[in-house]
Amino acid sequence: MGIELFILLGVLFIAALGGTYVAFKQEENKMKKYEEEGDTVEDELRRSHEYESSSLKSNVPLQLVIYGVTIVISLIVFAIYVF
Repeated sequence: MGIELFILLGVLFIAALGGTYVAFKQEENKMKKYEEEGDTVEDELRRSHEYESSSLKSNVPLQLVIYGVTIVISLIVFAIYVF
């Protein structure tokens, strides 16, 4: 049972990293698009304000779900292993 626990936790860890990478790539693609369009100070300021409000609505909940699911499953597997 011990090796299965480590394998499952490893898979969960990789899944959490994958989800984080996807969120990072989305933001990176936005930045590339902005660089290609050309930036002005006014555009950067507007985007900064938009990002402050939208990131709390999209990125933070996504990260909470990814890590919340990972932690819950890890605790369940640990409880199964202990009992």
